[in-house]
Amino acid sequence: MKYSTDKQDKYTLVTLDEDKLDATVAPELKTEFITIGAGGEKNIIIDVAKTKYFDSSGLSAILTGNRVCKNVDGIFALANVQDHPMELIKISQLDSVLNIFPTIEEATDAILMNEVEKELKDSKKDDG
Repeated sequence: MKYSTDKQDKYTLVTLDEDKLDATVAPELKTEFITIGAGGEKNIIIDVAKTKYFDSSGLSAILTGNRVCKNVDGIFALANVQDHPMELIKISQLDSVLNIFPTIEEATDAILMNEVEKELKDSKKDDG
């Protein structure tokens, strides 16, 4: 599987450099998401700009990443989703489950906003 990871302060960006997210790629991607989560990261953005095709095993990998982040009160964000994968996401009714953004910047903003909100809530708990 061709991909890169870029660890930032509040999230890890995974850039998938594959045309297809299918059974040949999905197991390794699932492992990568689990490894990132095990390393303490709560937020993951996956950039799928180059990925023109998902199948059910690809969606399963995406859902694994989503679960890894959700379990630690983080955000899993899909960025730059192409038309065909988006159709499959909508047909599967996962567009209401997944955090999908048109750009990496918008996904980053959503994660940073969520982190600020959590910090504010935590500071109010400490004050109360």
